[in-house]
Amino acid sequence: MTRLAAVLLTTLFSSPVTAHAETYLLMAEEDGCIWCARWNEEIGPIYPKTAEGKTAPLRRYDLHSETPDVAFDRLVHYTPTFILVEDGQEVGRIEGYPGEDFFWGLLTMVFEAANIPLDQTG
Repeated sequence: MTRLAAVLLTTLFSSPVTAHAETYLLMAEEDGCIWCARWNEEIGPIYPKTAEGKTAPLRRYDLHSETPDVAFDRLVHYTPTFILVEDGQEVGRIEGYPGEDFFWGLLTMVFEAANIPLDQTG
């Protein structure tokens, strides 16, 4: 092995690897859910533009379809339910939609409790 190859291998295996955690907000919904429709109307269009939406992009799943590959703390029974997921693990939850004003405050509390800083860029 050449000296250069040895240096490269040593550097490669001794350098810390920084993994970027995959974080997203999972919305459990179902057909006919009036509170889901209300969230979609009041929050849906602006969510991706917010610091919360940039930090945890929204993903959706139908409560009656295949369960996503997430380690839930407990089963989801109500719609909408918003689950903050980090690396496939539930780290916070909001059950129901309490209206626009309360939603943002609750979501902030979920991020803080999970120690996930918000993306403040742009």
